[in-house]
Amino acid sequence: MRAVVQRVLTASVSVEGEVVGALDRPGLLVYLGVTHDDGPDQVAWTARKIWDLRLLRDEASASDVGAPVLVVSQFTLYGDARKGRRPTWAAAAPGPVSEPLYDAVCAELTRLGASVERGVFGADMQVASVNDGPVTLELEAP
Repeated sequence: MRAVVQRVLTASVSVEGEVVGALDRPGLLVYLGVTHDDGPDQVAWTARKIWDLRLLRDEASASDVGAPVLVVSQFTLYGDARKGRRPTWAAAAPGPVSEPLYDAVCAELTRLGASVERGVFGADMQVASVNDGPVTLELEAP
């Protein structure tokens, strides 16, 4: 499981012109990708890491200050463009595998105490954000 985590002042995700998830105050925007062998251990590790990372101002974590989290599924995090001009997505898990794991990360973040906003899995989404810092970090679940 791979996540790109950004500290943001605001963020939103829209589908067909309609906002489906938004942060109206500082928090974390998370792009989440799932690979074939991910499971419950990766879900638990990723959610806990996102919630406890000290990425916010004054070295605070989202859990310290109750910052909201917007999670957007993004299979392209497992794209490979080392050969040729067309990336391959072979390392990305297919929807029937990755959607339940995406849902599980969101549910685990909620269980940990996060206010979670979401994109729409598999949809053509437009994401808008104001990165704060900028601060962007990539996480790879063991």
